[in-house]
Amino acid sequence: MIPNSIKVPVPWEYVAPHGALCLGVEPATDFDKRGQGDDQLRDKETGERVWLVRMLDLDPEAGKFGGSKEFKVKVVAAQQPVPPASAVPGYPPMVEFTDVMLTPYVDSQKCKGTANKCRSRLAWSVKATGMTAPQQASRAKAG
Repeated sequence: MIPNSIKVPVPWEYVAPHGALCLGVEPATDFDKRGQGDDQLRDKETGERVWLVRMLDLDPEAGKFGGSKEFKVKVVAAQQPVPPASAVPGYPPMVEFTDVMLTPYVDSQKCKGTANKCRSRLAWSVKATGMTAPQQASRAKAG
């Protein structure tokens, strides 16, 4: 039997082959604990804190079919990940992630409740354990 939430390990280059810029990092909120002091989401397996990293996909095809070029990566870590300094002043830094796992889910936000108006789609949750500056080998492959 296939488990309800399968996790697929992939290299970062699989998620963002053209690279991605870090737009910001914030704690993920556990909405069940909201308003109870420390309401930061914890990873179910490790108990570590979960951080949301907003990313901008540099793939020219990203967002082409009505989607967004922005996506989020959940980073499971005790401390808030800090993006590296930007290589280009005035622009967000390019980053990569370590120990990347993809989990498929059904995004039903565009479903209007009737079968002929439902625009549900397969989506992917991206989770990692660390954020780093791009590695030279990765940049050579992408370029």
